[in-house]
Amino acid sequence: MSDKVSPLRRPAPDGGSALTAEVAGLIVEALNLDVKPADIDPEQPLYGEGLGLDSIDVLEIALVVSKRYGVQLRADSEENVRIFGSLRKLVDYITAHRTK
Repeated sequence: MSDKVSPLRRPAPDGGSALTAEVAGLIVEALNLDVKPADIDPEQPLYGEGLGLDSIDVLEIALVVSKRYGVQLRADSEENVRIFGSLRKLVDYITAHRTK
């Protein structure tokens, strides 16, 4: 067995900041938000307080993320609360599961 880490599982060389900015931009664009992507705090909750998204918003984000990164997200998954807990958590999930 090889000790090499799959490039799909490796953390981004820049600590994920480029991907974080990209995903923030996708969220703003997909939901037509009146906020700049750079103004989204990566640690701030996406649901309710924080960015103020609802379940329909999260479904839209899941669709965009799935198309863009090949990440499979299910609407009925119990993991969604964790995955969409913050921008940082979503980016970490994409980094670990992306196929594109």
